[in-house]
Amino acid sequence: MPSAIIIGATGQDGTYLYRLLEEKKYLILGIGRQRILTNNKDWVDLNRTDITNPLEVLDMVRKVCPDEIYHLAAIHQSAEDPITDPVTLFNRSFEINVLSLFNVLEAIRQISPKTRLFYAASSHVFGRPEKELQDENTPLSPQSIYGITKASGLYLCRMYRSVHRVFASAGILYNHESPLRAEQFVSRKIIKGAVRCKNDPEYRIFLGDLSVEVDWGYAPDYAEAMYRVVHLPEPDDFVIATGEKHSVEEFVKIAFESLGLNWRCFVTERKEIITRPAVPLVGNPEKLIRKTGWRRSVTFSEMVHLLVKKEEEDHG
Repeated sequence: MPSAIIIGATGQDGTYLYRLLEEKKYLILGIGRQRILTNNKDWVDLNRTDITNPLEVLDMVRKVCPDEIYHLAAIHQSAEDPITDPVTLFNRSFEINVLSLFNVLEAIRQISPKTRLFYAASSHVFGRPEKELQDENTPLSPQSIYGITKASGLYLCRMYRSVHRVFASAGILYNHESPLRAEQFVSRKIIKGAVRCKNDPEYRIFLGDLSVEVDWGYAPDYAEAMYRVVHLPEPDDFVIATGEKHSVEEFVKIAFESLGLNWRCFVTERKEIITRPAVPLVGNPEKLIRKTGWRRSVTFSEMVHLLVKKEEEDHG
């Protein structure tokens, strides 16, 4: 029976990946914020593993001896989050986005060389790219602490696979949504707000620049992409994206129309609210499709409808 460790198992991506691996009959150790998920009683004692502590990570990898490790944990301050002191944000981001990955790579190198690693990088590593469509050869030019630390993680994976022959693949993930998306993200704000407007005609939503464009995918599809990347013959970097861009206004329009509402009656645009960087990030998934056969399961419009339906079922 194959085994896997998911670091960041209680987040959106970790939750879908855990479900996917369970369906494939994996033994799983899921490390999440302040709790553990596992279907193996012998691993319960690892619930206090500190991924920033190299000795504890070594002990975890030694006990589990996993076939695969998925490093999905990250510190990411969204535009809707309260402003954090830059020093505190950098230190915590470095610990989780870089140091913990280094600990995992070292543990694989030292005691579990057959373990395959997937690292979740981000489109933020590209910052403000010159070309509208980015791929694996686009120069890295991060413009935020999150982007800088994710780029560092990407470089670590490249070094460990070239110098130490560790199977370390990285996915450069673009925006991906689901009913599990945290409420501070604009997609979730739109979905929850639309359903609330249907139930309360007096309710109003305030959003930033509606013309901002985003490459939006569906989170369960991206979990499937992670699994496929790990099972390739050789490790590499892969852009995981749809290759399409859609404006915030499009997202809003589809969400409200699916509920029989005119969005203009409920949504107020406030451009001083920062939604995303002005430069749209759109990924080219051609390499991922060619190498793995990956295809997304829903279109953008279908995804928005799906999110609205789930929100209605839960809170309608």
